[in-house]
Amino acid sequence: MITHSPTRATCPGSAGAGSPLRVRYRVHNTGGEDLAVFDRGNRHAVLTKRQQAGEVGEPGFHEDGDGGLVLSHVARPLPRPAPTLPPTPLAARLAPGQALEGDFSFSPLVGDQPRRLRWCLGVAPFNETQFRSPEQAGGVEVWQASFDLAESQQTLCTPWFEVAAGAFATE
Repeated sequence: MITHSPTRATCPGSAGAGSPLRVRYRVHNTGGEDLAVFDRGNRHAVLTKRQQAGEVGEPGFHEDGDGGLVLSHVARPLPRPAPTLPPTPLAARLAPGQALEGDFSFSPLVGDQPRRLRWCLGVAPFNETQFRSPEQAGGVEVWQASFDLAESQQTLCTPWFEVAAGAFATE
């Protein structure tokens, strides 16, 4: 079993208009096998110095069509056409019984603040045939992942964070 829990989230509106969303989280591997946690961005961002190796990457985002914004750290498929330097997904390896803590900030784009936000995280069983080039970075074992994992990963999402209330919705 995999559990994840946001440990703290503050949003624009609760910390002042235009303030970034700040999220701290913990992922705990309660299962019996190693997991890949896709919160470490991509190799292209590291090579171009937009991100330090081992740090949590910038989240992807999309609107849900109902005033909500979904942030995500997931393995993404290889873009078509494939770029010369592809954005190879990076994953932290998480052993059974271990926890991984992370944090990131996100500044919403111009325009109205979203009414609600949620964060989603991609995880997958760690199978060494789908990973390569491990590095120790920032106390975390980070691996380059196969683009195929974009199709088979499990996506875990937080409840919606209601901006006006400054709290997570109870579903």
